[in-house]
Amino acid sequence: MPLTARFLDIHVIHSVPFANLNRDDTNSVKTVLYGNKVRTRVSSQSWKRAARVEFEKVSGNSALRTRRIGEAVARELAGRDWPQALAERAGAHIAASFGKFEVDVDDEKKVIVNDVVTNAMLYVPRRAVVELADFAEEHRAELEAAKDIKKNGNGGDKKARVSALPKAAVDAILRSRNDVINLFGRMLAEIDRAGVDGAVQVAHAMTTHESDVDLDYFTAVDDLTSTWKDGTGSAHMGHAEFSAGTFYRYATIDLDELAGNLAGSGSDLREVLTGFLNAFVLSLPQAKKNSTAPHTLPNLVHFALRGDRPVSYAAAFEEPVRAAAQGGYGTASAKALATYAEAVAGFLGSSQLLWNGWASPELKDLPVALGARTDGLDALVSEAVAQLPQVQAEGSAA
Repeated sequence: MPLTARFLDIHVIHSVPFANLNRDDTNSVKTVLYGNKVRTRVSSQSWKRAARVEFEKVSGNSALRTRRIGEAVARELAGRDWPQALAERAGAHIAASFGKFEVDVDDEKKVIVNDVVTNAMLYVPRRAVVELADFAEEHRAELEAAKDIKKNGNGGDKKARVSALPKAAVDAILRSRNDVINLFGRMLAEIDRAGVDGAVQVAHAMTTHESDVDLDYFTAVDDLTSTWKDGTGSAHMGHAEFSAGTFYRYATIDLDELAGNLAGSGSDLREVLTGFLNAFVLSLPQAKKNSTAPHTLPNLVHFALRGDRPVSYAAAFEEPVRAAAQGGYGTASAKALATYAEAVAGFLGSSQLLWNGWASPELKDLPVALGARTDGLDALVSEAVAQLPQVQAEGSAA
């Protein structure tokens, strides 16, 4: 069903205290040079995963990204009282039917049995593990008669690496999807028709202002030394990088793409959107959470329904926001966003801006370019999804 509204833009201003939400390979804070000023950055992959995990919680859907699908199936079968060796063989044959695989072999003469890791990472509904185990139950006799999947450092016998299970049937299960995959998409070139174009696009989050990285020097005390007082000094010392700042977060949902992905799934567009909007707004990457607990709420959430193309407001912060006279970037960033939204409305006109609105736990008055203020996130989400027609897909998921 064609939708008048094509894109739903999500704009979030979010102040985060002393934290390191997303580290690079050296455990350093990620940054970006924007407007010739260094900003703290959180990668889109990091925040997208946080949103996906949150969406799984609120929606009851769950997806699995793994190269260890064979081991997952083996554990499921072992829980059904299959002999451990047979369960591992079944998992290995399922993984081997997917295509090329790897085993970790240090010694060329050492033979690895039924320890199969797929070359590519699979992305399937979590229920697929149960479905694959059910499939193995149906083919238990063939698996009992089959050889173990073996490999050694120099490749080994190729016949010992061929699955006894019908590939087409396994592929059909691996091709299944749920609301999570319909939202975020899937790249799986090894299986025909398994790819799904994602309906959600997520930008890298960055601070609206210039930011510095702080080094936190720490020590660990030996409790017995402290109690016995027979020595001085720490048992361990080190340092870690952290930063603080106000982030601009942006994502957009292609509503046509999402409606197409949901067709035949039995899922309702409004319900999926409600879950995702709440998940994205309230999600927070979990790195270093035990030592920083940076569980803040956004300063501002703004939604805009557009009929032609998505519009990011990142350019509002190309010139870094200056802190208010008394300090603080949150309110100043929200006002900068509203000012830029007003400029965008004047530049593009209003014909394709079909609806917009905003909510904030603290701000009460912002320019009308952001639309009407709603009382809280639930009301804002409800107002946004109410603009869309009811789309109820029929049939079963692909």
